[in-house]
Amino acid sequence: MMTVLVRCSAVLLVLMIAVASVAAGPAEGTLVTRWAAQVSAENVLPEYPRPQMVRVAWLNLNGAWQAELNRAAESVPAGVELPEKVLVPFPIESTLSGVKKHAERVWYRRTFEVPDAWKGQHVLLHFGAVDWEATVYLNGKKLGTHRGGYDGFSFDITDAMRSPGPQELLVHVYDPTDVGDQPRGKQVLKLRRTRYTPTTGIWQTVWLEPVPAAHIDRLVLVPDVSQSCLRLTVEGAGASTEEKVEAVVRNGKEEVARAKGAVGKEIVVAIPKDRQKLWSPDSPFLYDVDVKLVRDGRTVDSVSSYFGLRKIDMAKDSQGVVWLRLNGERVFQVGPLDQGFWPDGLYTAPTDEALRYDIEVTKQLGFNMTRKHVKVEPARWYYWCDKLGLLVWQDMPNGNNTTPASHEQFETELRRMIGGLQNHPSIIMWVVFNEGWGQHDTARYAKLVKSLDPSRLVDSVSGWKDENVGDVLDIHKYPGPDAPVRDPSAPAATPPRAVVLGEFGGLGLSVAGHQWADKHWGYREMSGPEELLKRYVALLGEVYHLKKSRGLAAAVYTQITDVETECNGLLTYDRAVIKVDPKIIAAANRGESP
Repeated sequence: MMTVLVRCSAVLLVLMIAVASVAAGPAEGTLVTRWAAQVSAENVLPEYPRPQMVRVAWLNLNGAWQAELNRAAESVPAGVELPEKVLVPFPIESTLSGVKKHAERVWYRRTFEVPDAWKGQHVLLHFGAVDWEATVYLNGKKLGTHRGGYDGFSFDITDAMRSPGPQELLVHVYDPTDVGDQPRGKQVLKLRRTRYTPTTGIWQTVWLEPVPAAHIDRLVLVPDVSQSCLRLTVEGAGASTEEKVEAVVRNGKEEVARAKGAVGKEIVVAIPKDRQKLWSPDSPFLYDVDVKLVRDGRTVDSVSSYFGLRKIDMAKDSQGVVWLRLNGERVFQVGPLDQGFWPDGLYTAPTDEALRYDIEVTKQLGFNMTRKHVKVEPARWYYWCDKLGLLVWQDMPNGNNTTPASHEQFETELRRMIGGLQNHPSIIMWVVFNEGWGQHDTARYAKLVKSLDPSRLVDSVSGWKDENVGDVLDIHKYPGPDAPVRDPSAPAATPPRAVVLGEFGGLGLSVAGHQWADKHWGYREMSGPEELLKRYVALLGEVYHLKKSRGLAAAVYTQITDVETECNGLLTYDRAVIKVDPKIIAAANRGESP
């Protein structure tokens, strides 16, 4: 059993000191991670937040902001000091925010100064994510409103800035949580078993960057293994036909390929066969890409990026069983359900190192895949999956979806999720609905998602209400395991689907001193680590038997960590304890008999 070197009580003490530096008083936390001690107003998620489109110049706006809860949206507090202090980008309900209160409406305020070196350029204001509706003002001027709790958005603030000096930034947030119909995952106002504390407001990095009037706005990176190339589309803002694109693919400092083309048009960057390196969990090789916007031989704008050359598809074997394949090879996928909650930051991990740890320990436990459950993570989480080599099934966060307007909003946010994440090679499956939550127009969504991204697989619904569409037939079984049985009365799916087990397990074990609350639960309560290990190994043995006997192509165990009162994790909620021997778990996940 592995434990942290720093006791939770010591971490909490350091956390209280750090939060006290930006708030009237520390927010008391029931449980914190060891990374909380590294958080301060001067050191809040300092990493560049957009690893697949990097510019050198930028300004991080994370840190100490002012806030006011439940102030009317119409009462814009321009030039007014707000009473609360909050550590952005931690949700106001979280310990790390320094507030630890819930509110349906929040005003945020801070000032900043633009570096003199940016003079003459346009300045973009970026929000990684704000839950759910954000209206943004700069120096009293309304920049716009964004609705969507999981996708990034930006404003060109150039015309709203004052002459050199402090700029006042105000953000009004409205978030009805589960009272509303918007996508919100497992957030609820009344906590219960598998539903958790809500996240309100800014919960991902806020930042500025300077750009020229004509600049690169977005990259679309589609790997093509069959043709050994990268299909690159560079979308521009303020660009004309006079600007051209130049792209160079590198392996470290060594140039592999280069190509030129037009803005907004697909550019084929051919990768020589003898320089081809495929991405996989066992060998997560990433090519670097430098992209320039050029006019009359002069570089107008440039960004750096990366991609992985890999292909995900399905194929039948000689017995007619459909298997999932990676780069033309059958890969049996075993992974945990990953909910992405943190005891001290809720939706927001305390540090980038913490994000990385979750991926590292998932791989240490022998998993080759993870299912990101009804939540979208910051781009850096997917970066670590790309870099360390972990396949991802990405869920769309659910909503109540009870009205035509909410259906429209769901589709809008689904499209944004796919558009925002589609460059990450680790993502190999989109999951549209989970267990019938807000499920509607299933066949249409399956077709829509495939049209938006034909390079990946589609799980139209994980568990419960299968409608014979998408690439996989997915059931849930607790504790299980089990393999789906096709309905003989249903027409055959075209093309045939693979059968997968989207959730099973739920073996519960609480660890004293690492509990969110005194009351806790699991789908099946274990008496101790020995029983948990024995039952887990037995379950995975059955999973591999189902692979052989019934063509099971993948299985998702519930779950990687405890979440609040739900103690079904292989790790405690604070990530301080791995409950069972990692080597034995890893062997079981690889199908090796103990």
